[in-house]
This record gives sequence, C-alpha cells and structure tokens, in this order.
Amino acid sequence: MSHPLFRTKKIDKILSDAKTMADDHHGTGLRRVLTMRDLTFFGIAAIIGAGSFSSLGLAVFSGGPGVVVLFIICGIACGFTALCYSEFASRIPVAGSAYTYAYASFGELFAWIIGWALIMEYSIGNIYVAFSWSDYFTSFLHKINIHIPDYLTCSYMEAHGAAINAAANSAGQITDSTKELLSAWNNAPVIAGLRIIFDLPAIVINMLITYLVYRGIKESRNFSNAMVVLKLAIVLLVIIVGGYMIFHNSLTTNWQPVNSQGIRAFMPNGFGGVMAAVSGVFFAYIGFDAVSVLAEESKDPQRDLPRGMILSLVICTTIYIILALVLTGAVVYSKFENVGDPLAYIFEPQNLNIGWMQMLVSICAVIAMTSVLLVFQMGQPRIWMSMSRDGLLPPVFQKIHPRYKTPSFATILTGIAVGAPILFTDKDFVLDFTSIATLFAFVLVCGGVLLIPAKEKLSGKFNMPYINSKFLFPLIVAAALVIAHLITGHYFVRLFDITEDNASFNISTIIFWCTIVILAIVAFFKNWSLIPLLGLSTCMYLLTGMTGMNWAWFGGWLALGLIIYFSYGYRKSKLAAA
Repeated sequence: MSHPLFRTKKIDKILSDAKTMADDHHGTGLRRVLTMRDLTFFGIAAIIGAGSFSSLGLAVFSGGPGVVVLFIICGIACGFTALCYSEFASRIPVAGSAYTYAYASFGELFAWIIGWALIMEYSIGNIYVAFSWSDYFTSFLHKINIHIPDYLTCSYMEAHGAAINAAANSAGQITDSTKELLSAWNNAPVIAGLRIIFDLPAIVINMLITYLVYRGIKESRNFSNAMVVLKLAIVLLVIIVGGYMIFHNSLTTNWQPVNSQGIRAFMPNGFGGVMAAVSGVFFAYIGFDAVSVLAEESKDPQRDLPRGMILSLVICTTIYIILALVLTGAVVYSKFENVGDPLAYIFEPQNLNIGWMQMLVSICAVIAMTSVLLVFQMGQPRIWMSMSRDGLLPPVFQKIHPRYKTPSFATILTGIAVGAPILFTDKDFVLDFTSIATLFAFVLVCGGVLLIPAKEKLSGKFNMPYINSKFLFPLIVAAALVIAHLITGHYFVRLFDITEDNASFNISTIIFWCTIVILAIVAFFKNWSLIPLLGLSTCMYLLTGMTGMNWAWFGGWLALGLIIYFSYGYRKSKLAAA
C-alpha cells in the first residue's frame, strides 16, 4: 500500500464526484455554456496581452530580430505541454487544471504542491497584469490630457527604489520613467511618516474584474469574446500597417543575419541574448493552460478543451513571431531599451510617425490587458474549488452562488489575493515569481502523463499520438550532448566551474542534464511516449534560466504551502477519511 502522502485519486472517482456536484439540486453545479470557439477565445485573451503589449520590447532589445527564435522555442515547449494538458483534459474534464491532473498521477502531496504553485501562476501573475494595465491606461490618459498624480499610478517599491538609486547616482542620466517615479516619491502626501504611494488604476481594475467574474461565466464569456475580436483586429492592423511601412521604406536590412556594415543584425547579442529574455516572454504563454480550468463549464470538454488549447496556442505563437518581425523591421532593436509600450512606440514621430496608429494601439493595449485579467481571475477560484472538494481546503471554498452559479467565496478571496499585494510589490518581483511557478506546473503535467495508464482510443475525442521513445529519446539526448560540446567547446568543463555569479545557472543546468539522461535510460526500458518526454525536457531546460533569488522565493512559498497542508489538508483529506 502506498504512503498516505502519495495516495492518488482514481480518475473514475474524480469524474463521479464532479457529476455528483453538477447534479446537486441546491445550486452547487456550474453552467455548461462554453463552446470550442469560446475556449479558443479565452486562450487567446490570456496569451495575447502581457507578452505582446508589455514585455515584447525588452525581449527585442535583448535578442534583436533573433527574438523570433525565442518565440519558436517557447511555442514548441508549450506545444508539447498543450498536448499533455489536452490528454489529461480529455480524461478528466473537471475544473482544477494541473492540480487535478497531479492528484490522479503523482498523488496528494504533489497535487497540493502544484495547486499551491498555481496560486502564484494565476493570482500573483494577475498582479503583474494589473500593473501593466495601469501603465497603459495612464499612458492613454496622458495622450488625451488627463493626468492622475504620479503617486497614485506606481507602486511604493518602485518609487522607493528610484529614490535610492537617484541618491546613489546623482551625476547619472535620469530617464523619463525614473523622473516620474521620483516625482511620485517627492510629491506623495505623508501620513504618520509614511508616504502614500499606490497604484490606484491597478486596484480599481482588479475590483471591477472580480465583480464581473463573480456575476457569472456567461457574462464573462461574452465580455471576453468581444474584447478578443477587437484585440485581434487591432493586432492585424499593426501587422499590416507596420509591414507595409517596412517594405515601403526599405527597412528589411534589420532582418539580415549580417548587415551591410558587417554587424550582426539578426542576433546582435548572440544566442545568449535571445535566451536571456525567456523568463519574461514565457509569462505570456500561460494562457492556454488557463483554459483547462473551465472544463466543467464546457459543453463537450473532452472534444473542445484540447482543440481550444492547441488552436489558441498556434494562433498566438504565429502572431508573436510576426509582431516581433514587424517591431525589429520598423525600428532598430537598440532603441527598445526601457520601452514599455513597444507596439505604440514604433508609430511615434521619431520612428514611423503615424499618430492615429499610436493612439489606436494604446486603446488596444488597455483592452488586451483587461481580457488577460479576466481569464486569470476566473482560473484561480476554480482551482481552490477543486482542492476544497478533495478536503484539502475548507468547504467554504466550494460554495457556489445560488443565482450566478459561480464559486462566490473563492472569487472574492481571489480578488483580495490580487488586490492586497498591489500595495507592496512591483512588476519585476511578481513576473519572476510567476514564471517559475508556471514552468514547474508544466513539468509536473508532462511527467504526469507518463504515469497514467494507456487508454482506448475513442472516435471524436482527443487522443495524444503515441510515439515510442525507446530509441528516439536516447538518440535525441545523445545528439544534444554532442552538439552542446561541439558548438561551445569545453561546455561541460565550464559547467562544473561553479562561482558565486554562475552558481544558479550552472547547478540547475547540471541537474537538467542528469535528469534527462536518467529519463533516457528509463524510457529505453519503459517504452514511454515521446511527446510528454519532450515537453518535460524543454520546460526543464527553460527552468535553468531562473535566478537564484527566484528559486529562493519559490522554495519559501512551497514551504509555507506545506505547513498549511500538514496543518489542515493532510488530516481533512477525503482520501484520508476513506
């Protein structure tokens, strides 16, 4: 008999419990109203937003036109992961996403860990989106001559950090964004010795989104679909207008591997510069897995969930690649330093000089961020609801509103969990915190597919293709080892030369190589499926780009989660009672 920490919940039991809840006549069932189109639109709403409208400028500055390679790599990693999510979603079409999948494959302890990590992905991730929404909203207001005081449009940490840096570098050049932060710090009202600085627009939009999600899935669906249509139309217009101006003004030299002056233009900072932006850009890809938490509100989840996830991922990856080419073709990559609104920036007077497009893109960015907030805010309450059903959280988390048919208490708590940290965090912190949790969840989902038993293929339902990895995966790993050694020279020697500066990357990379070598050996004997192995490997590789501080915060967060689990969930679990 397995240890209680690793007790698994059978798939049949998960499905029967969900059906019991849906058939309950006391208002505890969720409405099944979402079609494949709705699910695809929810995925697009989550993916296109934070990456394309906020962090794309930083990625372009780091990698140049070669950043398209970054989107392809992340798209491939997410593609393998999407197939694994789809496999689970077709078998376990209930709310809970990766948490529920881990419960069925790894066991209760890992299910709790991943459910706790998903709080970082959805709730804390939404803090970053709220900050970004505020930046675009205040920028739009400035363009129409409406001004909110600086101390009500930034976080306390940002303003305090700018004041400290300005004092330490009084002779240095100050950027426009730093000037705004210093203005917030110097002009903020002081009460009891504390400067009153907080991001008011971020708090207000969080309250409005929480209310919308509380009111019901149908209203949220209609709102999201309308914004996605408008957003895609604006993005398409950016691509058409920007692309026309690039070819009309003969700016395509920025895309050439080596330009006429002999300077590397496609990857100006080398492949290392491209990969340096992985953590930030990857944040934008977590939208497709947010779709999986809507299983119980889907009309035909086993058919539509997989299709919605994969279709939204393909569409958005294609859009990212084209947008990156338009940006780097329109403006030299080096001009994107500290640019927070890259899609609007290329149309400014010093660049393509199209004023109406600059205004239109600013409006679109506000819409994009709003739709991302909506999807993430819907995901978190449904994960808490699933954990409560299993006894790992108090019963109040699964309370469904009798009229709106939404997880009411969990939705309100999510709004508080997002809104409160806005007062004492900043964008950089929550972005790093969210990315590592997302990749961790992806790794466990891909690994979980390897542990669940094979199923009979059913017509009309999603069936992940089985490719025997017995020989293929060991050959891929061997080829990767040889290529790494030949291209870089003394790669593994330098890898074991650990210093204070490279400790995080080198140690995590050593763990990565050891893990995939072990996986290759096991795959040879177990005949595992190739697709989840490739998803597991690519996501683990992306984790090597996380800093030591990221790992420290992530470890602390998991430790706090384990304390809560052993204090409540371990004893109250329904599997323990059984």
